[in-house]
Amino acid sequence: MPAATPAAAAVRTLQGSRHLSNQVRAVARWIAHSREHTNYTFELTDNNIDQLGWWVAAVARVPVEDARRYINEAQDDRQLKEHYSWAIRQSPRWRLADPELRLHKRLGWYALIRATRPRHVVETGTDKGLGSIVMAAALLRNGTGKLTTMDINAHAGDLISGPYADVVDAKVGDSVQLLRHMSEPVDMFLHDSLHTSEHETLEFNAVAGQLSTGALVLSDYAHASLALSRWSECNGRGYLFFAEEPVDHWFPGEGIGASFPIYASSKKTGRDI
Repeated sequence: MPAATPAAAAVRTLQGSRHLSNQVRAVARWIAHSREHTNYTFELTDNNIDQLGWWVAAVARVPVEDARRYINEAQDDRQLKEHYSWAIRQSPRWRLADPELRLHKRLGWYALIRATRPRHVVETGTDKGLGSIVMAAALLRNGTGKLTTMDINAHAGDLISGPYADVVDAKVGDSVQLLRHMSEPVDMFLHDSLHTSEHETLEFNAVAGQLSTGALVLSDYAHASLALSRWSECNGRGYLFFAEEPVDHWFPGEGIGASFPIYASSKKTGRDI
């Protein structure tokens, strides 16, 4: 292929340089103003939040107006914001966390719980417990349901306290083994633990037999793994992915993978892949 003309090469160089300079500025802002070194938090663009509303509506099979209302509800939850600000200051890891509550994809987790009203939500990978208290807030708004969260670290869950602890059961141990020994039906499952496709698939297979009719299965790693989409295909389920668009952050974002029964009245028990 012939090389670009000198004039075109100059334009291309300028375009690339602008992109790189924007990234450099974003990294500089992050270094100056953020304490986070992993599990980055950020806001989503207005367009991205609108897209999230449509995604929630499609996955949960509710009107988009309802999905948007639930997203706005989470964004405006003063009690959640105040609890996070207080709890993060009490955490031994406060030097590695920002004091501002930024929910990004967790807005989707919240909205799905509000829309589908699950009786039992299971999360693997508690970490500080930010996702846990967001989902607990949705359960408290529903007035029903509980969250079981699992982590191999006995010190995980710094933020789970106050009213949120009333609907959260925190378990310590290997997620696959804990899932295999669960006896209670699961209405929503979220993989957010060890991010490898192999471990992710082990979790899906372990929880499959406990999924209730209409259960949702979510993945926090779907931006980098095909495990959930392949598991969904093998088990006759539908699949949709939402991609994040962060505001003023160098990190490109991740997203949410969602697996759901194609026919809500048809129970899918799953099979190993």
